Amino acid sequence: MPLLQIFGYATIFYICWRVLRPYLTKSPLDNLPGPKSDSFISGNVAKIFHPREAWEYQRGLVEQFGRLFAIHGMFNAKWIYTYDPRALHSVYVKDQDVFEESEILTTAFMLYVGPGLLSTLGEQHRKQRKMLNPVFSAKHLREMTPIFNDVIRKLQDAIASRVKGGTEEIDVLNWMGRTALELIGQGGLGHSFDPLTEDKADEFADAVKAYFPVTSQVHFLIRQLLPVLVHIGPASFRRKVVELIPYGPGQRMRQISDAMYERSVRIINEKKAALEQGDEALKQQIGEGKDIISVLLRANMSASEADRLTDEELIGQVSVLVLAAMDTTSNALSRILHQLAIHPEVQEKLREELVRARDDGTGSLRDLDYDEVMELPYLDAVCRETLRRFPPVKGLFRAVRKDGVLPLSTPIRGRDGSLIDHLPVKNGMRVITDIEASNCNKELWGEDAYEWKPERWMKPLPPALEEAHIPGVYSHLMTFIGGARACIGFKFSQLEMKVVLATLLPAFKFELSDKPIAWNVAGVAYPSVGESRKPEMPLRVTRIKAYSTS
Repeated sequence: MPLLQIFGYATIFYICWRVLRPYLTKSPLDNLPGPKSDSFISGNVAKIFHPREAWEYQRGLVEQFGRLFAIHGMFNAKWIYTYDPRALHSVYVKDQDVFEESEILTTAFMLYVGPGLLSTLGEQHRKQRKMLNPVFSAKHLREMTPIFNDVIRKLQDAIASRVKGGTEEIDVLNWMGRTALELIGQGGLGHSFDPLTEDKADEFADAVKAYFPVTSQVHFLIRQLLPVLVHIGPASFRRKVVELIPYGPGQRMRQISDAMYERSVRIINEKKAALEQGDEALKQQIGEGKDIISVLLRANMSASEADRLTDEELIGQVSVLVLAAMDTTSNALSRILHQLAIHPEVQEKLREELVRARDDGTGSLRDLDYDEVMELPYLDAVCRETLRRFPPVKGLFRAVRKDGVLPLSTPIRGRDGSLIDHLPVKNGMRVITDIEASNCNKELWGEDAYEWKPERWMKPLPPALEEAHIPGVYSHLMTFIGGARACIGFKFSQLEMKVVLATLLPAFKFELSDKPIAWNVAGVAYPSVGESRKPEMPLRVTRIKAYSTS
């Protein structure tokens, strides 16, 4: 029988089994509350991941069904949906061998950016993380703070040059993205992507900025089938097929992947050449050899054979570092500035704190060092509250890899009226963890949990929150998740946000324009104008005082 015919029969059998399985087998999820299916093929998935409607739809599910319920996935297979604190601890910390990163996500990252932290599992992931952990320590970030200040002063000058006439409309998202790329470039890679002094195109920068918006445009069915599709024939065959198919998002993802890979290879080769020439050559480079990749390469050269990363893994780290650091932080910064424009009284209060902290006593503003900027209370409150209420990543998938048990903080009521305090899970099940719902849990944060109130961080947190033991690495929040796959660069991100705000707010006032800003659900939430899905966030920017820096 020809191979193609065998594959065709296998595909038909797989689809038939996926369609019929929910009706032929019993599941522990059958007794869970949850919504009715919206579609025989896509279940509730189309609404849950709709770019605009998902915000209200998911919140409605959470308010109706509570901390754990079942939704209908592809072909009406039931998926677990939860934000229960104890369940989250099991998923992300205690039972990580049971609940692994979804193969849909890891396959996509492996295909598009290579074997970096976002795409590897198990021992390979542990090895990579062990190598990278030291370069994200507070000690290393203290040494990098002057780089941050230098880059962000250029950002201030660039914006100032565009608002000379008083008030101008500026695409804040674009500037936050450019700045985030240059910060991870200089601080992370020892490489400058964008001088911030002129508007010029950069293929790599454009590819990184487009990554998450374009992946969200790839049809959900294609994303679901990706783990199967990547095993059809050799890579060269799959690439040829993709090149021949006139599918816009697929072609754009191919171009994005190629651009990221080619620049990553170039950066790694340049760093290796500089290392071979010795310390003096490194000192002549951007970052003077203190950047993350230079430190990583030195550590890798001295590591044991068992712990050493391959060249492909090193190349993968470059793309991962830029991708993870750029969109998440720049979009979070844009969200902060959007909230400050909506709440001018908060913006003014924060500006006053920053001016007081930076005043050198002569009327000039000085740069703050790492400890100073990280310890400003109201700045910290504004950042924490924005990351709480508006996490850049709204939710995450996990796949059950072996049978186990998902415990709950307190029992829930099943469809048959019985109390459920734990849920048996079976290999192959899927879990959605709702990060926003965890961060806005009214049982823990109070009835105003969905309101943006920085002042809540200026007083003791609710006892119920303290007692819940949320497993996140940051401030009782799941924004940076927890466990072995917690965001390794969350301190880098915090420093970037705070230095940007400490620099820009004393110099500029940010106000809403007459263009309506809407936030889109994607791998990383992003803003756009009106019905458009183009990433942008125009704000009216006014230069409020010509401060000098000392």
